[in-house]
Parts: sequence; structure tokens; C-alpha cells
Amino acid sequence: MMSKSIPSYEIPTEMRDFAEKSVDQARKAFDGFLGAAHKAVSAADSQTVNAQANSRDLAEKAIGYAEKNIAAAFDLAERLVHAKDVQDVVHIQTEFVKSQFATLQSQMAEFGSAMQSTARKATESAQATVESAAAEMRKAATDAAQRKQS
Repeated sequence: MMSKSIPSYEIPTEMRDFAEKSVDQARKAFDGFLGAAHKAVSAADSQTVNAQANSRDLAEKAIGYAEKNIAAAFDLAERLVHAKDVQDVVHIQTEFVKSQFATLQSQMAEFGSAMQSTARKATESAQATVESAAAEMRKAATDAAQRKQS
């Protein structure tokens, strides 16, 4: 069997320098993209925290409404227990229904407004996060392209 020897060839210094520069530029470009990705993840995390806080606020508001409505029902029961006759019961019940209807309308309007505000804030936050991430990626790409041209 013949042994083949690999011919000796020395890589020119210019070619080696060019290759090193290309690898360095690629590494810097990748680092830029990676940095932008980390920023996007951080922004998404903060957006999630904001959404959780908004959800908690809405849940607390709903519980507050439930507490008020239950307290009103207990007040009604107490007033009904002290009613003197059927006419008094009907009067107390009628007042309660009118009052609760107005209260529920007010609560629904307030809750609807809070939900719209929460949705608007979430949408604005998501849009800002996406725009920021896109800007970071564009900047990383532009920086990489400029480094490549240098």
C-alpha cells in the first residue's frame, strides 16, 4: 500500500487575518443578536408581571363587589325579619331590588371600564415590547453588516 503524504502548504498571513476577522465579526454579530434576545425575554417577563398584577386587581375588584352585594343581601334579610306586615315586606323588597339593580349597573360599568383599561394597557405594553425587540434585532443586524463591511 502506498502512503500518501499531504502536501505542505502554508496559509498566507492575509488569508489567516481575514478568516480571524470574519470569525470575530460573526461572534460579535451573534453576541448582538443574543443580547437583543435577552432584552426581549426580559421585556416579556415584565409584561407578564404587569398582566398578573392587572388580573389580580380585577379579581380583587370582583371580590369587593361580591362582598358589597352579600352585605346588602344580609341587610335585606335583617330588615325583612323586622317587617311588621306583608306590605312592609313588599316595600322593603322593592327598595332592595331597585337599589341592587342600580348598584349592579354601576358595578358592571366600572368593571367593564377597568377591563377595557387593562386590555388597552396590555396591548400597549405588548406592542412596545415587540417594537423594542424588533429595534434591537435591527440594530444588531445593522451593526453586524457594518462590521462586515469594515
